[in-house]
Amino acid sequence: MLYIVPTPIGNLGDMTLRAIQILKDVSLILAEDTRTSGKLLKHFEIETPMASYHAHNEHSKTDKFIELLLGGKNLALISDAGTPAISDPGFMLVRSCHEVHVKVSCLPGPTALIPALAMSGIPCNQFYFEGFLPHKKGRQTRLKRLAQLDCTIALYESPYRIHKLLKEVVEHLGPHRQVAVIKEISKIYETIIRGTSVEVVSALEKANSKGEFVVIIGP
Repeated sequence: MLYIVPTPIGNLGDMTLRAIQILKDVSLILAEDTRTSGKLLKHFEIETPMASYHAHNEHSKTDKFIELLLGGKNLALISDAGTPAISDPGFMLVRSCHEVHVKVSCLPGPTALIPALAMSGIPCNQFYFEGFLPHKKGRQTRLKRLAQLDCTIALYESPYRIHKLLKEVVEHLGPHRQVAVIKEISKIYETIIRGTSVEVVSALEKANSKGEFVVIIGP
């Protein structure tokens, strides 16, 4: 079986007992960055060997790991933080497992998306998850498509492009859309900035832009 195991996005206390036990029991852990995950495994005294599995090698390594699964090995897939396959590597391996009838199980656990929606104060009964916008090619096309939606929109963004993104929201989605920007979820400097898109642009210019961001845009 392939286990998809979410890992903390900040506070290590968010790691579940079941996640720890599965990572101890499987034959191999597939990690996005073995150096980052090595610190997590050491903290929880998990000695299971790791192999790298990330966006730059998933095409070449998927078949190898499918062979291990077909041979009777249980593997766990983790990312640097959060739930694998959600704006992280993993989809290709999961799809390949289903194609050869290998069982897949995903543990519930940490993700930035749901806490951000819940604390945003913006309607979340219906929402569209965009994830990361393309950096260059296709970015404007995606923004124009988002502008046509009539539901709440959720995006991920890095600290390097957060200012650019919010200015694009003002331009393409309008200056008066309700926006909540949440960063460092579950960490000591967790922060939420709310207001119209114009107000949030102004507020963020005065704030520390370090950390990973979730941007919630109201309908």
